[in-house]
Amino acid sequence: MTSSLAKAIDVDRRPVEAVPLHVLTITPFFPSLENEVGGCFVEEPIDALSQAGISSTVIAVSPIYSRRRHPNPSAPAEWIRYPQFPGVSGLSTAGRFLYARLRREILRLHHERPIDVIHAHAALPCGQAASLLAERLGIPYVVTVHGLDVFNTCFHAGVQAEWRRRASIAVYQRASNVICVSRKVQQILQSGTAAGVRSTVVYNGTDAELFSPHPATRSTSNEAAGPSQQEILIVGNLIPSKGQELVLRAIHRLAGSFPRLECRIIGEGPDLQRLEALANELGIRQRIHFLSRQSRAAVADAMRRCSMFVLPSSNEGLGCVYLEAMACAKPVIACRGQGIEEIIEHQKNGWLISPDNPDDLQQAISTLLGSAELGSSKEGLPKLRSPRHAEQIGVAARQTILDGLSLRQQAHTLATVYRLSASSRAL
Repeated sequence: MTSSLAKAIDVDRRPVEAVPLHVLTITPFFPSLENEVGGCFVEEPIDALSQAGISSTVIAVSPIYSRRRHPNPSAPAEWIRYPQFPGVSGLSTAGRFLYARLRREILRLHHERPIDVIHAHAALPCGQAASLLAERLGIPYVVTVHGLDVFNTCFHAGVQAEWRRRASIAVYQRASNVICVSRKVQQILQSGTAAGVRSTVVYNGTDAELFSPHPATRSTSNEAAGPSQQEILIVGNLIPSKGQELVLRAIHRLAGSFPRLECRIIGEGPDLQRLEALANELGIRQRIHFLSRQSRAAVADAMRRCSMFVLPSSNEGLGCVYLEAMACAKPVIACRGQGIEEIIEHQKNGWLISPDNPDDLQQAISTLLGSAELGSSKEGLPKLRSPRHAEQIGVAARQTILDGLSLRQQAHTLATVYRLSASSRAL
């Protein structure tokens, strides 16, 4: 773990008795039968929490106008739907509707199996509902902020954005603790709220066995059998802020220098057709492979086989996919000014570029691909006089994950937050 990372894990270290706790998690992010990978960043730590003496009940929620979801047997949760005015326009009041939908069921659960802490994911609507439930039950709640839009303004002004901002602030002020996935998120929270809001940085953890340089089990994919020397991997929703367009333009400019360069894009979203058209326009369509959404195992295989992971996103609270690629010992290219900057040390365990800077991105890809090419001869024998900079970065990246960003370590920190919150009620 880097020294800056160690300093960022800001948890009150007072001794707290390690008694079993029952935590109710309310979240819009969770795997379902329809989408087995959605919300895995919420589901995966829950298994690790059970080993830390925390039992969990999970209620996953979606508005009534969204497609109905069903529980995934491998990720137990009760999926419920609640009334909400469509879109973000109804977000400032959605938590109250969610509370009304949950109240009777949660009261019954609390009577049968007392809840010690409620953990809400995102201030609206889940945090707002948790605040009302916590007041009704006389128990504390915590809320996790996963992204940079801390106050749910959707980065816009206007009356409705102001309503959402005020509702979010009210949730944070009443919470026992606001869990931020990075210092970047915490700084935005602190700059927009009055003194007295208690917050803790808890970085996401990574399954370093699934995401590892070597598969834990034999892969069924022939493509995963051996890495490509010139393959870029992107994993993320296909939306403008993720920066896939920048990568396509960089590949176009690098095609002459790296004739075997290809790119695999895992994800789905509204930008798919535009990106496909751009690849055609640039004459690189045969180099770009759009793979839609993939299973966790398939993503891990893809990360093992690529030569680098690139996601020049300009809106990331942290970014779990960066950590997963690092756990696979791959060099990662990300943008400065995002939460991941707290994890990546430039040119040591990753590579940082300026946001929306095609020249920076092209230079980073060229340098990392060039170091990999220089590191081996045509006969496949190492050239000792040419350091494999990309490989060294990848090794350091995995060590960063092992040193401080495992699921076990995340669960330990979360358990500490829960116990401090529960103990504060008794004071």
